[in-house]
Amino acid sequence: QVQLVESGGGLVQAGGSLRLSCTASGSTLAIIVMGWYRQAPGKQRELVATITSGGTTNYVDSVKGRFTIPRGNARNTVYLQMNSLKPEDTAVYLCNAVTRGAYWGQGTQVTVSS
Repeated sequence: QVQLVESGGGLVQAGGSLRLSCTASGSTLAIIVMGWYRQAPGKQRELVATITSGGTTNYVDSVKGRFTIPRGNARNTVYLQMNSLKPEDTAVYLCNAVTRGAYWGQGTQVTVSS
């Protein structure tokens, strides 16, 4: 079992930056991949960025060059550094961790005003 706690969402103007944080507890040594997804009202949940236990990162095209997914020194924490935010980035952002199963955080709201 893995528990995920997110923080760092909020309201920001277009062009601004936010940093989300996700800390995992429980069976963290079994985590293969951690990542961030987002879900906007009326839209499907979409993958934003992932990082494997080996450090390989992957980003959806719409955030490449603007978002990064650094990992904390303890490796049970991942961040989502979001720069040059756009109104279309507005969504609930959810942290995800994959072991033999998939685990989700409670989500944090990010709102980008134009």
